[in-house]
Amino acid sequence: MPLITVNEAIGDYNYIYKFDFTDLQAIGNGGYRTILTLPAGAAVDLVSIIKTTQVAGSSSLVLDVGYSGTDGAFISAWDADAATTGIPVSNTGGDFVQSAGNTTIKGGSLPVKAGASAVAIRLKVTDSAVASITAGAFTVGFRVLNLGRF
Repeated sequence: MPLITVNEAIGDYNYIYKFDFTDLQAIGNGGYRTILTLPAGAAVDLVSIIKTTQVAGSSSLVLDVGYSGTDGAFISAWDADAATTGIPVSNTGGDFVQSAGNTTIKGGSLPVKAGASAVAIRLKVTDSAVASITAGAFTVGFRVLNLGRF
């Protein structure tokens, strides 16, 4: 997972992970890939995912972003093939939801998954037809706050 350079760090995300249909095929149906190691002392403030190239060859591609034991902690059950290309979704996972159906935060932000040890953040692929996919590309962006680095 590349850390964005100082010149790129002006935007909203400080970690990004780009992948395409060949990566999905390598991961396989029900498989996982570590896409970020959240450092000890850090917390996740924002997670977004965007489809940058339309998916071809499947109508059942679902992606989750989370960690061991909570697949959809940050992005939950995103219907990737049906999503509109170029429109991101953010913070849809269970760690961000205050109560069922309520994602309202009255002010500021509420970073999640802070911990004393590093945590592997994973992408989960669910699609029984993943081997048939012939196109599709995505980007996951993270805004990680790491006060522990000081």
